[in-house]
Amino acid sequence: MPSFNQKIWRLIDKIPAGKVSTYKELARAAGSPNAFRAVGNACSANPNAPKTPCHRVVSSGGKIGGYAHGVERKIRLLASEGIRVADGKVTGFEERLFRYRTL
Repeated sequence: MPSFNQKIWRLIDKIPAGKVSTYKELARAAGSPNAFRAVGNACSANPNAPKTPCHRVVSSGGKIGGYAHGVERKIRLLASEGIRVADGKVTGFEERLFRYRTL
């Protein structure tokens, strides 16, 4: 059985380039809707960044949030995928939001 972190990393791998998801959305998709802080911890512990693209995980409302390799690098990685950031938020957040399907 995969650990919580492994489950989160697998879910993050499903976020396509040019899209973002939220800590809250990932927690919900993992079956632990209140574990958004644990999702942040999983992102911080990601041994495969940026291959496992934790830079695509943002706070609710599109705020950039943190990144283990620095917020400026997160913004550069997002920009390389066509995602613009202004005033610390993803521009066009709702259109960029990736939601996981529920069964």
